[in-house]
Amino acid sequence: MSTTLHRDPSVRVRFCPSPTGNPHVGLVRTCLFNWAFARHHGGTFVFRIEDTDAARDSEESYQQLLDSLRWLGLDWDEGPEVGGPYGPYRQSERRDVYADVVAKLTDAGYLYESFSTAEEIEARHRAAGRDPKLGYDNHDRNLTDAEKDAFRAAGRSPVLRFRMPDDSIGWTDLVRGDVTFAPGTVPDYVVVRGNGDPLYPLVNPVDDALMRITHILRGEDLLPSTPRQIALYRALIDVGVAERVPEFGHLPYVMGEGNKKLSKRDPQANLLHYRERGFLPEGLLNYLALLGWSIAEDRDIFTLREMTEAFDVRRVSPNPARFDGKKCEAINAAHLRLLAPDDFAERLVPYLAGAGLVSPEPTEAERALITAAAPLVQERMPVLGDARGMLGFLFVKDITVDADVQAKVLGPDAAPVLDATIAVLDGLAPWAAPEIENALKSALVDGLGLKPRKAFAPVRAAITGRTVSPPLYESMELLGAEQTLARLRAARETIG
Repeated sequence: MSTTLHRDPSVRVRFCPSPTGNPHVGLVRTCLFNWAFARHHGGTFVFRIEDTDAARDSEESYQQLLDSLRWLGLDWDEGPEVGGPYGPYRQSERRDVYADVVAKLTDAGYLYESFSTAEEIEARHRAAGRDPKLGYDNHDRNLTDAEKDAFRAAGRSPVLRFRMPDDSIGWTDLVRGDVTFAPGTVPDYVVVRGNGDPLYPLVNPVDDALMRITHILRGEDLLPSTPRQIALYRALIDVGVAERVPEFGHLPYVMGEGNKKLSKRDPQANLLHYRERGFLPEGLLNYLALLGWSIAEDRDIFTLREMTEAFDVRRVSPNPARFDGKKCEAINAAHLRLLAPDDFAERLVPYLAGAGLVSPEPTEAERALITAAAPLVQERMPVLGDARGMLGFLFVKDITVDADVQAKVLGPDAAPVLDATIAVLDGLAPWAAPEIENALKSALVDGLGLKPRKAFAPVRAAITGRTVSPPLYESMELLGAEQTLARLRAARETIG
């Protein structure tokens, strides 16, 4: 896994989500690429919270972000609950910082007061024969003091806009190569509301500058704002706030069904959904890494450590990546199979406990049964949450056979099968999988002349309540003779 990049401890990258709603898998993909970039170079990974929108931000979402990154193992070097030399790391705690920078930029002529309303801007475009939806037309750049005073006397409060330079702005994108925006294509933009609140287009670059961020890896949807940020960085350098313009890399869209960008409202987008279903952090991160990057053309399965060693942002594809739920499950299943048996068994516990099948701190008997049952399903489950259905029958005294299963395999035709099964198993010793297998095959396949599928389906349904289960003979051994025979007899009675 060779790479052309070299280790550089001066590298500083950041992940700066807003605490709104549930964590999005596309957001996690961005976090993962930044984290891997920092770890590959031996640099610093900064976690910053952009919570200046009090109407949308929530403490619950903030805690979910922290908990999710911890669950995934994406640790941060600076940020909330860790600290660092450039804190605080929540924008809501940095208002004095922004006020100082705004004053410097205003004094240097980079910011100016703008009083135009959206209606006035549209009217000017119409009068000039232009598209009324073109946006701000830089009209207020050179207002006189008298004009400003008149607006204030009329009760208007100005916003502050950043004065964009009149030349083209370009950069070499780490993912997309050379990108250039022609002069005049990016209008002056608002950085401070009329009530004095600073906006994202200001606070995001200011924080990056003050936190000495060297590389910015972010979503493709933010690319149109990059010329504004580069112009602002240059201004911040001029007023002594920034040291450099960071390098940018714009990551491809994560697409959902129908080639549409994966929306926050799409159930596939919710990170918590994957945790609840029992995805491994290792499996989910492996799949998210494949959304735009690969470790090798012929290899899909790798560890986070292997990704870190091989990660080269210049090998990220600029093309949109489609989120495929089935492939995500397959990748996770591969990681489940890679777990050591004891590790796999331990990871089943929260899901069995969550279903009320075992104690939150399993008893010695429960833990022994989990350890014995785990190997029966490790090769069969794509997610840990499937343990509830696959193994639940082992941890309850009585089972309920679903009506569809009853009709499908426990109808009148099953009566001779169950009679023969009960007869051959009653008193069987030793009660072990090989002996159970031999007895059932002798009674059902040889004795009744049934094909294995027809012979064993009623037995499986009677024992587990399902048509799909762990290996039948081993399951019966774990369940024990008494429980097994009791369930077979109960199933037989339902047939009449």
